[in-house]
Amino acid sequence: MSETAAAPTRAADPPVEERRKPKKAPLSDRARAERRLGIMLAAPAFVVMVAVTVYPIVQAFFDSLFSYRLTAPDEREFVGLANYGVLFTDPVFWKDLGVTVLITLVTVAVELVLGFVLALVMHNAITKLRGLLRTAILVPYGTITVVSAFAWFFAFDINTGFVNSWLPFVEDSFNWFGSAAPALTVIMLSEIWKTTPFISLLLLSGLAQVPGELTEAARVDGGTRWEIMRRVVLPNMKAAIMVAVLFRALDAFRIFDNVFIMTNGAYGTEVLSLLAYRTSIGRLEIGMGSAISVVLFLCVIGIAIVAIKGFKVDLTSGEGR
Repeated sequence: MSETAAAPTRAADPPVEERRKPKKAPLSDRARAERRLGIMLAAPAFVVMVAVTVYPIVQAFFDSLFSYRLTAPDEREFVGLANYGVLFTDPVFWKDLGVTVLITLVTVAVELVLGFVLALVMHNAITKLRGLLRTAILVPYGTITVVSAFAWFFAFDINTGFVNSWLPFVEDSFNWFGSAAPALTVIMLSEIWKTTPFISLLLLSGLAQVPGELTEAARVDGGTRWEIMRRVVLPNMKAAIMVAVLFRALDAFRIFDNVFIMTNGAYGTEVLSLLAYRTSIGRLEIGMGSAISVVLFLCVIGIAIVAIKGFKVDLTSGEGR
């Protein structure tokens, strides 16, 4: 009985990902030198960034693990995550978090609409008026936040304000800072007045990147203004809208100046930043204050992740995926 020859075995095929992945060409000496130069130039800035951002965050997380008061440094005691447990069971924390989220949602939504309208006005303005319009719109954003907060406070204050005399449906004796709803309204109005120009500039840059031939083709095809806006303009402004929402949401969530100056957190207007300030600086409870700061930082990280994932924008290419 003759033996049958065994069929030659084929080498295992490489995975699909490896077959599709192009092989990188070896770097030339010049490319390696440019890479080393880039690292040397960026290294000092990277070290400074780590020193001024990462170190305080790590130190705050470390301090949050201790029961630590500046008035009694010898009684410092490691308590692990106990500060976070106390914080998450405190109704004041949840109330302040709710006020912070409310201010963030309302101000960012209103600023996005107003900023888009202002961007359209600047984009469609005749050439001679564009510079004047941009200067006029930027005036509020150039005002220092503390100065802006004092201006709005004195305008609405019951003793020095003039707004009550301008509004026919408001009594002259009405105290805007005597309860939560009107006080938060003034605080949010001041935020919207000051930072809407920032969003309008970001959206204006997005409008400038919309290809003119696309809008012209849509107009020739009979598209209405709303259809052109919804199907052509807004999709091409995705990256600019995401950046505007992200930057303003992060800034609004850390609001401090306006609340501190106008109400100092009274009548249910306290926000998380003010709570961290009062705990750390007012009561000198470094451990608990650090825990609040760490939670605030994690909320900011969460907002950034949600915004980037939600808009599905590749910032490296500036195009929506």
